[in-house]
Amino acid sequence: MTELEHFLRLKEKVLLKYQEHYPFFNGNWKSFSSQDILNLIDLIEKNCKQSISEKWVYTHLKPETNTKIPRRDMLNILCEFVGFSSWDEFVFIRKNTDSNEIEKPNKFKKYKLLSIALFVLLLIALFVFYKNHETTKTIELKNEFTNEKVKSDEVKVFQVKNDVKEELPVKEGNIEIDNDSKKKSKLIIQSPFYKSKTIDLNSQEATSTQTKKIELKPDDYAMMLKAFMLSDIKDWQTRKEQLNSILSDNLEVIVMLKNDLGAEYFDKEEFSQKLIIPTASIKKMKIIEIKKSDDDKIQFIRIKQE
Repeated sequence: MTELEHFLRLKEKVLLKYQEHYPFFNGNWKSFSSQDILNLIDLIEKNCKQSISEKWVYTHLKPETNTKIPRRDMLNILCEFVGFSSWDEFVFIRKNTDSNEIEKPNKFKKYKLLSIALFVLLLIALFVFYKNHETTKTIELKNEFTNEKVKSDEVKVFQVKNDVKEELPVKEGNIEIDNDSKKKSKLIIQSPFYKSKTIDLNSQEATSTQTKKIELKPDDYAMMLKAFMLSDIKDWQTRKEQLNSILSDNLEVIVMLKNDLGAEYFDKEEFSQKLIIPTASIKKMKIIEIKKSDDDKIQFIRIKQE
Protein backbone atom coordinates (compact mmCIF):
# COMPACT_ATOMS: atom_id res chain seq x y z
CA MET A 1 0.00 0.00 0.00
CA THR A 2 1.38 3.42 -1.00
CA GLU A 3 1.82 6.40 1.30
CA LEU A 4 -0.98 8.20 -0.56
CA GLU A 5 -3.34 5.33 0.26
CA HIS A 6 -2.28 5.51 3.91
CA PHE A 7 -2.98 9.25 3.84
CA LEU A 8 -6.49 8.71 2.42
CA ARG A 9 -7.20 6.28 5.29
CA LEU A 10 -5.87 8.86 7.74
CA LYS A 11 -8.28 11.47 6.32
CA GLU A 12 -11.15 9.01 6.93
CA LYS A 13 -10.04 8.54 10.52
CA VAL A 14 -9.88 12.32 11.04
CA LEU A 15 -13.51 12.57 9.88
CA LEU A 16 -14.55 9.76 12.26
CA LYS A 17 -12.74 11.48 15.14
CA TYR A 18 -14.49 14.75 14.26
CA GLN A 19 -17.86 12.94 14.34
CA GLU A 20 -17.18 11.81 17.91
CA HIS A 21 -17.26 15.49 18.93
CA TYR A 22 -19.94 16.56 16.43
CA PRO A 23 -22.16 13.45 16.02
CA PHE A 24 -24.68 15.21 13.81
CA PHE A 25 -22.12 15.71 11.04
CA ASN A 26 -22.64 12.79 8.67
CA GLY A 27 -20.98 14.00 5.48
CA ASN A 28 -17.57 13.75 3.86
CA TRP A 29 -14.70 16.11 3.10
CA LYS A 30 -16.57 17.51 0.11
CA SER A 31 -19.46 18.59 2.36
CA PHE A 32 -17.10 19.74 5.15
CA SER A 33 -18.17 23.37 5.64
CA SER A 34 -16.12 26.41 6.64
CA GLN A 35 -17.60 26.16 10.15
CA ASP A 36 -16.61 22.48 10.32
CA ILE A 37 -13.05 23.51 9.39
CA LEU A 38 -12.94 26.05 12.23
CA ASN A 39 -14.32 23.41 14.62
CA LEU A 40 -11.65 20.90 13.51
CA ILE A 41 -8.84 23.43 13.91
CA ASP A 42 -10.08 24.20 17.44
CA LEU A 43 -10.25 20.48 18.34
CA ILE A 44 -6.69 19.87 17.12
CA GLU A 45 -5.40 22.86 19.08
CA LYS A 46 -7.11 21.62 22.26
CA ASN A 47 -6.20 17.93 21.93
CA CYS A 48 -2.74 18.15 20.39
CA LYS A 49 -1.49 21.61 21.39
CA GLN A 50 -0.64 22.06 17.72
CA SER A 51 -2.19 24.21 15.02
CA ILE A 52 -3.12 23.84 11.37
CA SER A 53 -4.33 26.59 9.05
CA GLU A 54 -7.55 26.86 7.08
CA LYS A 55 -5.56 27.08 3.88
CA TRP A 56 -3.81 23.79 4.73
CA VAL A 57 -7.18 22.06 5.28
CA TYR A 58 -8.47 23.33 1.94
CA THR A 59 -5.28 22.21 0.19
CA HIS A 60 -4.82 18.72 1.70
CA LEU A 61 -8.04 17.52 3.38
CA LYS A 62 -10.91 19.00 1.36
CA PRO A 63 -9.88 17.51 -2.05
CA GLU A 64 -11.42 14.11 -2.84
CA THR A 65 -8.11 12.97 -4.35
CA ASN A 66 -4.53 13.89 -3.48
CA THR A 67 -1.47 13.77 -5.74
CA LYS A 68 1.06 14.00 -2.93
CA ILE A 69 1.12 13.66 0.83
CA PRO A 70 1.69 16.65 3.17
CA ARG A 71 4.80 17.34 5.20
CA ARG A 72 5.72 14.78 7.85
CA ASP A 73 5.14 17.21 10.77
CA MET A 74 1.55 17.84 9.64
CA LEU A 75 0.96 14.09 9.25
CA ASN A 76 2.21 13.59 12.81
CA ILE A 77 -0.33 16.16 14.08
CA LEU A 78 -3.24 14.38 12.36
CA CYS A 79 -2.06 10.98 13.59
CA GLU A 80 -1.85 12.27 17.16
CA PHE A 81 -5.37 13.68 16.77
CA VAL A 82 -6.77 10.23 15.86
CA GLY A 83 -4.90 8.38 18.60
CA PHE A 84 -1.46 7.45 17.22
CA SER A 85 1.92 8.70 18.38
CA SER A 86 3.16 9.53 14.90
CA TRP A 87 2.79 8.94 11.16
CA ASP A 88 5.35 6.12 11.37
CA GLU A 89 3.27 4.28 13.98
CA PHE A 90 0.09 4.75 11.94
CA VAL A 91 1.71 3.29 8.79
CA PHE A 92 3.36 0.45 10.75
CA ILE A 93 0.08 -0.63 12.37
CA ARG A 94 -1.76 -0.49 9.06
CA LYS A 95 0.88 -2.66 7.42
CA ASN A 96 0.88 -5.24 10.22
CA THR A 97 -2.81 -5.43 11.06
CA ASP A 98 -5.71 -6.67 9.00
CA SER A 99 -6.78 -3.50 7.15
CA ASN A 100 -10.43 -4.48 7.13
CA GLU A 101 -10.41 -4.83 10.90
CA ILE A 102 -8.78 -1.49 11.70
CA GLU A 103 -10.59 0.52 9.04
CA LYS A 104 -14.10 -0.93 9.25
CA PRO A 105 -16.38 1.74 10.80
CA ASN A 106 -18.25 0.58 13.85
CA LYS A 107 -21.72 1.51 12.63
CA PHE A 108 -23.39 0.18 15.74
CA LYS A 109 -21.22 2.38 17.93
CA LYS A 110 -21.96 5.37 15.70
CA TYR A 111 -25.72 4.88 15.90
CA LYS A 112 -25.47 4.26 19.63
CA LEU A 113 -23.64 7.54 20.15
CA LEU A 114 -26.23 9.32 18.02
CA SER A 115 -29.08 7.83 20.07
CA ILE A 116 -27.40 8.87 23.31
CA ALA A 117 -26.87 12.39 21.96
CA LEU A 118 -30.53 12.66 20.94
CA PHE A 119 -31.64 11.41 24.36
CA VAL A 120 -29.40 13.91 26.12
CA LEU A 121 -30.72 16.73 23.94
CA LEU A 122 -34.29 15.70 24.77
CA LEU A 123 -33.52 15.80 28.50
CA ILE A 124 -31.90 19.23 28.13
CA ALA A 125 -34.89 20.54 26.17
CA LEU A 126 -37.30 19.32 28.85
CA PHE A 127 -35.20 20.86 31.59
CA VAL A 128 -34.99 24.19 29.79
CA PHE A 129 -38.73 24.15 29.09
CA TYR A 130 -39.63 23.85 32.78
CA LYS A 131 -36.81 25.94 34.26
CA ASN A 132 -36.10 28.64 31.69
CA HIS A 133 -38.54 31.22 33.07
CA GLU A 134 -36.99 30.98 36.52
CA THR A 135 -33.30 31.06 35.70
CA THR A 136 -32.89 33.31 32.63
CA LYS A 137 -32.47 37.01 32.10
CA THR A 138 -32.87 39.08 28.92
CA ILE A 139 -30.02 41.35 27.80
CA GLU A 140 -30.20 43.93 25.03
CA LEU A 141 -27.11 44.59 22.93
CA LYS A 142 -26.92 48.19 21.70
CA ASN A 143 -24.57 50.45 19.75
CA GLU A 144 -22.96 52.78 22.31
CA PHE A 145 -23.06 55.78 19.96
CA THR A 146 -26.45 55.36 18.21
CA ASN A 147 -28.30 53.44 20.95
CA GLU A 148 -29.68 51.17 18.22
CA LYS A 149 -29.86 47.42 18.72
CA VAL A 150 -26.90 45.48 17.35
CA LYS A 151 -27.74 43.31 14.34
CA SER A 152 -27.99 39.68 15.39
CA ASP A 153 -25.74 38.40 12.59
CA GLU A 154 -22.96 40.87 13.43
CA VAL A 155 -22.18 39.65 16.93
CA LYS A 156 -21.34 36.43 18.74
CA VAL A 157 -21.98 35.99 22.46
CA PHE A 158 -20.52 33.28 24.69
CA GLN A 159 -21.44 32.54 28.29
CA VAL A 160 -18.66 30.95 30.34
CA LYS A 161 -19.91 29.05 33.40
CA ASN A 162 -17.36 27.35 35.63
CA ASP A 163 -14.84 27.46 32.74
CA VAL A 164 -17.33 25.86 30.28
CA LYS A 165 -17.86 28.05 27.19
CA GLU A 166 -21.23 28.01 25.40
CA GLU A 167 -22.38 30.17 22.47
CA LEU A 168 -25.71 31.93 23.01
CA PRO A 169 -28.20 32.65 20.20
CA VAL A 170 -28.77 36.33 19.44
CA LYS A 171 -32.35 37.19 18.42
CA GLU A 172 -33.31 40.71 17.37
CA GLY A 173 -30.38 42.12 19.31
CA ASN A 174 -31.35 40.26 22.52
CA ILE A 175 -29.83 37.30 24.35
CA GLU A 176 -31.11 35.07 27.14
CA ILE A 177 -28.55 34.19 29.81
CA ASP A 178 -28.45 31.80 32.73
CA ASN A 179 -29.28 33.87 35.79
CA ASP A 180 -27.99 31.41 38.41
CA SER A 181 -25.91 33.64 40.67
CA LYS A 182 -24.44 30.60 42.46
CA LYS A 183 -22.33 29.71 39.44
CA LYS A 184 -19.24 31.67 38.46
CA SER A 185 -20.23 33.11 35.10
CA LYS A 186 -19.21 35.73 32.55
CA LEU A 187 -20.19 36.92 29.09
CA ILE A 188 -17.74 37.25 26.20
CA ILE A 189 -19.03 39.39 23.32
CA GLN A 190 -17.19 39.35 19.98
CA SER A 191 -17.89 41.05 16.67
CA PRO A 192 -15.96 42.14 13.58
CA PHE A 193 -17.62 45.58 13.89
CA TYR A 194 -17.49 46.23 17.67
CA LYS A 195 -14.82 46.16 20.35
CA SER A 196 -14.75 42.85 22.24
CA LYS A 197 -16.25 42.96 25.71
CA THR A 198 -16.19 40.66 28.76
CA ILE A 199 -18.73 41.05 31.57
CA ASP A 200 -18.70 39.41 35.00
CA LEU A 201 -22.27 38.18 35.52
CA ASN A 202 -21.70 37.64 39.24
CA SER A 203 -21.10 41.33 39.91
CA GLN A 204 -23.70 43.26 41.88
CA GLU A 205 -24.49 45.48 38.88
CA ALA A 206 -25.11 42.50 36.58
CA THR A 207 -27.46 40.72 39.01
CA SER A 208 -29.44 43.74 40.18
CA THR A 209 -32.05 43.86 37.38
CA GLN A 210 -34.01 41.31 35.36
CA THR A 211 -33.42 43.12 32.05
CA LYS A 212 -30.06 44.69 31.26
CA LYS A 213 -28.64 46.72 28.39
CA ILE A 214 -25.07 46.21 27.24
CA GLU A 215 -23.53 48.91 25.08
CA LEU A 216 -20.90 47.94 22.51
CA LYS A 217 -18.37 50.42 21.18
CA PRO A 218 -18.14 50.36 17.35
CA ASP A 219 -14.79 49.78 15.67
CA ASP A 220 -14.42 52.81 13.39
CA TYR A 221 -12.26 51.14 10.73
CA ALA A 222 -14.48 48.05 10.55
CA MET A 223 -17.60 50.19 10.20
CA MET A 224 -15.92 52.19 7.42
CA LEU A 225 -15.01 49.00 5.61
CA LYS A 226 -18.59 47.71 5.85
CA ALA A 227 -19.89 51.03 4.51
CA PHE A 228 -17.48 50.88 1.56
CA MET A 229 -18.75 47.41 0.64
CA LEU A 230 -22.42 48.42 0.79
CA SER A 231 -22.34 51.92 -0.68
CA ASP A 232 -22.28 53.13 -4.26
CA ILE A 233 -19.07 54.81 -5.37
CA LYS A 234 -19.01 58.61 -5.46
CA ASP A 235 -15.36 59.62 -5.35
CA TRP A 236 -13.07 56.68 -6.14
CA GLN A 237 -9.88 58.61 -5.43
CA THR A 238 -11.07 59.57 -1.94
CA ARG A 239 -12.13 56.00 -1.29
CA LYS A 240 -8.73 54.73 -2.42
CA GLU A 241 -6.95 57.06 0.01
CA GLN A 242 -9.27 56.08 2.87
CA LEU A 243 -8.74 52.38 2.22
CA ASN A 244 -4.98 52.88 2.20
CA SER A 245 -5.18 54.52 5.62
CA ILE A 246 -7.22 51.76 7.31
CA LEU A 247 -5.80 48.63 5.63
CA SER A 248 -2.43 47.15 6.59
CA ASP A 249 0.17 46.70 3.86
CA ASN A 250 0.25 43.00 4.86
CA LEU A 251 -3.52 42.60 4.52
CA GLU A 252 -4.82 39.07 3.91
CA VAL A 253 -8.42 38.59 2.80
CA ILE A 254 -10.14 35.19 2.69
CA VAL A 255 -13.44 34.99 0.80
CA MET A 256 -15.37 31.80 1.60
CA LEU A 257 -17.11 30.73 -1.60
CA LYS A 258 -20.72 29.56 -1.71
CA ASN A 259 -21.65 25.86 -1.64
CA ASP A 260 -18.33 24.97 0.06
CA LEU A 261 -16.40 25.46 -3.18
CA GLY A 262 -13.33 26.64 -1.31
CA ALA A 263 -11.89 30.10 -0.78
CA GLU A 264 -10.30 32.99 -2.63
CA TYR A 265 -7.32 34.95 -1.27
CA PHE A 266 -6.59 38.63 -1.86
CA ASP A 267 -3.82 40.99 -0.79
CA LYS A 268 -4.26 44.69 -0.06
CA GLU A 269 -3.91 45.86 -3.65
CA GLU A 270 -6.31 43.24 -5.06
CA PHE A 271 -8.95 43.78 -2.38
CA SER A 272 -8.73 47.57 -2.55
CA GLN A 273 -9.26 47.45 -6.29
CA LYS A 274 -12.47 45.50 -5.78
CA LEU A 275 -13.78 48.09 -3.30
CA ILE A 276 -12.73 51.14 -5.31
CA ILE A 277 -15.05 50.09 -8.12
CA PRO A 278 -17.64 47.92 -6.29
CA THR A 279 -19.87 45.45 -8.12
CA ALA A 280 -23.14 43.78 -7.19
CA SER A 281 -21.20 40.76 -5.91
CA ILE A 282 -19.35 42.96 -3.37
CA LYS A 283 -22.66 43.98 -1.79
CA LYS A 284 -23.53 40.30 -1.35
CA MET A 285 -20.41 39.67 0.71
CA LYS A 286 -20.61 39.56 4.51
CA ILE A 287 -17.69 40.26 6.84
CA ILE A 288 -17.50 37.60 9.57
CA GLU A 289 -14.06 38.29 11.09
CA ILE A 290 -11.59 41.16 11.27
CA LYS A 291 -8.18 41.25 12.96
CA LYS A 292 -5.98 44.28 13.60
CA SER A 293 -2.21 44.76 13.43
CA ASP A 294 -0.13 46.37 16.17
CA ASP A 295 -0.61 49.79 14.55
CA ASP A 296 -4.42 49.28 14.70
CA LYS A 297 -4.84 48.82 10.96
CA ILE A 298 -6.96 46.01 9.52
CA GLN A 299 -4.61 43.09 8.82
CA PHE A 300 -6.98 40.14 8.25
CA ILE A 301 -10.53 39.90 6.91
CA ARG A 302 -12.70 36.81 6.55
CA ILE A 303 -15.69 37.23 4.23
CA LYS A 304 -18.60 34.92 3.39
CA GLN A 305 -20.44 35.03 0.09
CA GLU A 306 -24.24 35.18 0.38
